[in-house]
Amino acid sequence: MKKPILALIFIMILILTACNKAPDPADTMTNYINLWNKQKFAQMYDLLSTKAQTTISKEDFVNRYEKYYKDLEITKLNAKFTKPNDEQKPKEDTITYPFSASMNSVAGEINFDHKAKLVKEEDKWTIDWNTTYIFPELEEGAKIGFDTVTAKRGEIIDRTGQGLAVNGQVYEVGIVPAEMGEQRDAIINEFSAKLGITTEKINNALNASWVKPEYFVPLKKLPLEEQELVANLTEIPSVNSKQVAARVYPMKEAAAHLIGYVGPITAEELKEREGKGYTSNDYIGKRGLEQVLDEQLKGENGVKITIKKADGTETTLAEKEVKDGENVQLTIDGTMQTKLYQQLSGQAGTAAAIHPKTGETLGLVSSPSYDPNLLSLGATTEQWTALQDDPLNPLLNRFSANYAPGSVIKPLTAAIGLKEGTLDPAATLNISGLQWQKDASWGNYYVTRVKDPGTPVDLEKALLYSDNIYFAQAALALGKDKLTDGLKGFGFEEEMKYPFPLEPSKTGAMDSEIHLADSGYGQAQVEMNVLHLAATYTPFINAGKLITPTLLMQDETSKAWKQNVVSEEQAALIHSMLEKVVQDPQGTAHKANIPGMPLAGKTGTAELKAKQGEKGTENGWFVAYNTENPSLLIAMMVEGVQETGSSIVVEKVRNVFTQ
Repeated sequence: MKKPILALIFIMILILTACNKAPDPADTMTNYINLWNKQKFAQMYDLLSTKAQTTISKEDFVNRYEKYYKDLEITKLNAKFTKPNDEQKPKEDTITYPFSASMNSVAGEINFDHKAKLVKEEDKWTIDWNTTYIFPELEEGAKIGFDTVTAKRGEIIDRTGQGLAVNGQVYEVGIVPAEMGEQRDAIINEFSAKLGITTEKINNALNASWVKPEYFVPLKKLPLEEQELVANLTEIPSVNSKQVAARVYPMKEAAAHLIGYVGPITAEELKEREGKGYTSNDYIGKRGLEQVLDEQLKGENGVKITIKKADGTETTLAEKEVKDGENVQLTIDGTMQTKLYQQLSGQAGTAAAIHPKTGETLGLVSSPSYDPNLLSLGATTEQWTALQDDPLNPLLNRFSANYAPGSVIKPLTAAIGLKEGTLDPAATLNISGLQWQKDASWGNYYVTRVKDPGTPVDLEKALLYSDNIYFAQAALALGKDKLTDGLKGFGFEEEMKYPFPLEPSKTGAMDSEIHLADSGYGQAQVEMNVLHLAATYTPFINAGKLITPTLLMQDETSKAWKQNVVSEEQAALIHSMLEKVVQDPQGTAHKANIPGMPLAGKTGTAELKAKQGEKGTENGWFVAYNTENPSLLIAMMVEGVQETGSSIVVEKVRNVFTQ
């Protein structure tokens, strides 16, 4: 019985010893540091001394930490305290421990060393906290200052240095409330009527919390060319104007879809860009290259965090130098861009101009368009509604979208047939009439051609007359797999390595003989974007090499996207036939024949209809290049050409070359 009794006595001694163990201040300090790293500020407050808690409430303590950490964008907080190995018992009811902290902020890294005083209260140790525990320089009465130097946004220029998106000046018009007098309502109504701004919006601005009677309240920004309107507005009592910095788009509608515009960042956009240096005051790219290259153009704002003490002295806590955005130079030729846009002249369509030897994009246009200055400076509800309700859809970027190419794909079908050996260019097909079907299994479906030349058709005549039946049979001879693989050899089903996102061209399913036949002349489910279409003609100029299109001047030029798409001899053969399409009086593109400027090219008309027998809408195409001086290749599409066919597109492209 003695052994159990002795064991029980030993356990009781251990319990009594543990109960009588003096509280450890290092444990309190360790707990405080751990809670700090987890940013559990409310629990940190519970460890504070009675004296400290009388100087600040729990709510204020938590709010102060949360506000500082949010405003300064504190991340990667790492507070450290090393517990002494051989800690001596405190001689008094106080002890001091060293600690350190490091963290990232909007202005860079913040590091500091400090000391914490702990006091014993009853049977526990507490933190004798004061404001210097947040930052050592933050004494009672001191304030944290936050200064920002806005980075200058990089400009976008064309190959000659002409501005496409620049940092310029605009008018800012507004009202000084003190000068309105008793005419307030009349002034607001007149201002609203002349600018299309609602009276509610004007009143909200004038009643903002920051406004004082003598302040100028900005209400609208206007381009400098609106000088007459600004002069008219400032005749209204209390209305004033001044010039301010703003993003300006000199080419307006001509380059809007390519360049885009900037606007104030939204709460949703700010959340998506969390941790990337964006603030609620930023302007960001909303469309086009302004959006695609936003981080490169934006730069990094300079930030300086200071602590201003009660005696007026100032200490820098962290500082990041301003870094202006990068300028971007495009291969675009501003003159060519304008010419292409003027030729489309408000019609729905798109065009791409490239240098067929280097791949440089000289023009990339979507029509109709919008004025990016209007949207960047703040369009009214009525202006937005007009754009959105326009049946021609000026907000749609047509050069990034895919369309059925129609007959402009025929040189590609020919090239694939030549390469695969399924097409003999000299062999003729005896086709009569305007309609053809393989056999009765096609039911009521027929391939239709525009012209029956009355003679057997070889490859040259098929391209000259744009014979759908010939190329339908050429597609069937190739078969689905060879035609699909051949189109992939031209870059179909592949994302183009291009700074501007473009929809990849599609081969379509070709899941029936009819679809396969139609694909041979650019119908069925085959789709292309206009820039890719332009690029697919470069093998006929470059001995079979498909050139990679470029947009940035810094990019490598004359780079092969695909090598040996066709052989040099086959490329030369198709090239010579495309010359005849323009130069031969029987050719579908003969209207593009320019004395002294030999062109080669191919027309196309893609019909969009629900089923055969119906009359659908038609898109007209033309691709052309100068054979004597191959420095310009243009691909253009115009929607709704039912009345004129592709001839109207031929005229427009011809005009660009002659200009």
